[in-house]
Amino acid sequence: MNKPYSEACERNKDPILSVLRGAFADRKHVLEIGSGTGQHAVHFARHLPHLIWQTSDVEPNLSGISQWIDDAALENLPAPVVLDVNDAGWPCAEADAVFTANTLHIMSWPEVERLLERVGGSLPAGGVLVVYGPFKYGGVHTAESNARFDLMLRDRDPRSGVRDFEAVDALAQANGLRLVRDEAMPANNRTVVWAREA
Repeated sequence: MNKPYSEACERNKDPILSVLRGAFADRKHVLEIGSGTGQHAVHFARHLPHLIWQTSDVEPNLSGISQWIDDAALENLPAPVVLDVNDAGWPCAEADAVFTANTLHIMSWPEVERLLERVGGSLPAGGVLVVYGPFKYGGVHTAESNARFDLMLRDRDPRSGVRDFEAVDALAQANGLRLVRDEAMPANNRTVVWAREA
């Protein structure tokens, strides 16, 4: 069976890595939520060998992630675990950092709320959350391509869509997460870093 492949992952992995090098410099154990193909995990685990990088996703995606992990054979990249933001219990309670890419606009808003609540409630003091993806600012898209993408998402599932940065940041703050960095990325995306308050 062919491994799943995302061209977008290949394009954005190095710009994201440039942010993670700083954001996760003093972290030990990262939980990646919504690992997708597994490409990001392999790249980041290879270049950040001080981290245990724990992938997770819904059950149907685990076999594809496992193919990437098995081929990479990295000691700091264990087998993926099942994680659905709607589940009562989450794995990897020992994580001191969380990474998620291109997930907030796929989830419903209640699921975004649940994710931020769970991350804010589980990260230790000083723990770090990094989110990659598109955002609106002041209710306005940062590019026409993002506006078209938003329409496509909402046509497919009215509960999804590009999120307002201010709403996500307010939710993060309400759950004890302080904004540290909001970095522009290629293709009109952002990498946003929050830290858990003491």
